[in-house]
Amino acid sequence: MSQTSATPVTRLAVLLSGRGSNFMALQAAIENGDFPAQIVLVLSDRPGAAGLDAARQLGLTTVALPRRDEPSRRDHEAKILAALAEARTEWVCLAGFMRVLSASFVAHYPRRIVNIHPSLLPAFPGLEAQAQAIEHGVKVSGCTVHLVDAGMDSGPIVVQRTVVVEDSDTAAELAERILEEEHQAYPEAMSRLLSVPWRVVGRRVFFAPKKKL
Repeated sequence: MSQTSATPVTRLAVLLSGRGSNFMALQAAIENGDFPAQIVLVLSDRPGAAGLDAARQLGLTTVALPRRDEPSRRDHEAKILAALAEARTEWVCLAGFMRVLSASFVAHYPRRIVNIHPSLLPAFPGLEAQAQAIEHGVKVSGCTVHLVDAGMDSGPIVVQRTVVVEDSDTAAELAERILEEEHQAYPEAMSRLLSVPWRVVGRRVFFAPKKKL
């Protein structure tokens, strides 16, 4: 989908804690015109995160807010919210952000915070999802893009992509193949959320059917 001057452009902020490969996938999709958005802020709770360096090289605005510098979770989240507000953020994309957001934080952006998780939720929420999948002996895993609610990886599912679990897989090998699918799933999900009418009924996300030409 190509963007035009008449296309509303959504202001995205990305929160990350590590290398930011999903952030880079989103940025590449935006540059390719896959969905009408711009990344107005890349924020990390780790000043040395490689994702911040990548964002700076692209000329994007970055902010580092270490958790250890704040007396409480509430104070840390207040500073994050202030940075998001200053950037006039409309949607928040979590890309390897290793903090669970509080219910009060999520309430500031209801159904406008998106996360990607390396499993087929609701299976294997939380940390080390790939190791959990291997330990449980599943034959298929994958990734899930979901809207964020007050729970742990529990929000309504937007997009899922599957990956076969090989008998010889280590957690690292499975994670690498899942990550390849994440880089496809996240832009797909954001494209749909920002370009197609949708609604949430219960825990389900329904997208409007494509109009026939």
